[in-house]
Amino acid sequence: MMDAAQVEESTEDIELRLLLEALSQKYHYDFRGYALASIKRRMKQARERFGCRSYSMLQDLVLHEPSVLPELLSYLTVQVSEMFRDPAYFRAIREHIVPHLRTFPSLKVWIAGCSAGEELYSFAILFREEGLEERTMFYATDINPDALKKAEAGVYAQERIPLFTENHRLSGGKSSLSDYYTAAYGSAMFDKTLRKRTIFSDHSLVSDAVFGEMQLISCRNVLIYFNRELQNRAFGLFKDSLAHHGFLGLGSKENLRFSTHADAFTEFTRSERIYQRVGRA
Repeated sequence: MMDAAQVEESTEDIELRLLLEALSQKYHYDFRGYALASIKRRMKQARERFGCRSYSMLQDLVLHEPSVLPELLSYLTVQVSEMFRDPAYFRAIREHIVPHLRTFPSLKVWIAGCSAGEELYSFAILFREEGLEERTMFYATDINPDALKKAEAGVYAQERIPLFTENHRLSGGKSSLSDYYTAAYGSAMFDKTLRKRTIFSDHSLVSDAVFGEMQLISCRNVLIYFNRELQNRAFGLFKDSLAHHGFLGLGSKENLRFSTHADAFTEFTRSERIYQRVGRA
């Protein structure tokens, strides 16, 4: 027989599964393929925030009070980032990928899971410094509408700027980061011209289709929250969205090794998890 703890755990898992199903059915946000341990951790925090004793109570709340959905999404989607995060990745883009990108007459770059926009502005600055900005369209996507609004605003707490500045320097920056923002009242607002060639869009790697033919896709520290099946779906999207010889950048703990789409890529810069699309006419 199961002891009381096992019964309680089993009931909680059922409730959580029903809550995720409800989010998918009513609001079309599908988290059913996310790694269970990560979902449990975030949902527990959400329960505490909303004062819900169980996932069933949280489900009742979100189904009957749609206004709580944006805040709940903030718990379910990862919003932790920084400009030029992992500077070696951006240095590799600058030194090894940019020379290849120069050979294209026009460029499309997809920042998948752009969160509050830190990675987008990192690429916009890098491409400006490398003289590629005017021939590039950026596509910044996320499933969280609040995150997209923050990304489009381009305003960050001034206390974060020293870290952003150091990351930019370590990434091989060719100017001062201060050239790109205006500081006032404890915030730093990045130059709106950095996003003049950016399309912000709601897009889900879980349920949406191919986004377009890209020369570079950067999707970092998103797939670690997906289960294996969902990771494979995302890799299929990236494969179908990349031009021949296009590039895919992943997070430091992510790789294509176990994907059924692995044969469509070669390792280009192994240490920084950058891959190149092959086998496409």
